[in-house]
Amino acid sequence: MKDLLRSIVISIGMALTIFCVIGVIFDFIYSGNFVMESYHFSKMVLGCIIVGLGFGIPTVVYENDKIAMPMQCLMHMGIGCIVYTLVAFAVGWIPVEKGFGICLCVIAGQLAFAFLIWICFLRYYKKMAYKMNKKIKENNPLK
Repeated sequence: MKDLLRSIVISIGMALTIFCVIGVIFDFIYSGNFVMESYHFSKMVLGCIIVGLGFGIPTVVYENDKIAMPMQCLMHMGIGCIVYTLVAFAVGWIPVEKGFGICLCVIAGQLAFAFLIWICFLRYYKKMAYKMNKKIKENNPLK
């Protein structure tokens, strides 16, 4: 349970951080005239929290050693990306008014970014496992 809460907090924190950074970028692009009305900002923040939950909660699959790693990854990223895409349509991150091609490009970019983040975590945890295994071998009296 502690690991699940940690994953949820990290996922929500990352979603909100990315949202804020992108908001600053858009503010610069629009020369300080980036305006949101009708609770649009609040809807997007709530969307970020839902996205964080969508990627954080499915991490429980990694606790089950009976499920193969590729299936764990597919379940985690599949659920997260589906939640993300649904939220993106709901809060307006995908510009449907620009047409199908633009929507497809935005979705592809967002999914690529999600997988980039996942790859970074994968590398971090692999490196950590390598260091732990090395330390265990160094401290093993049965060498």
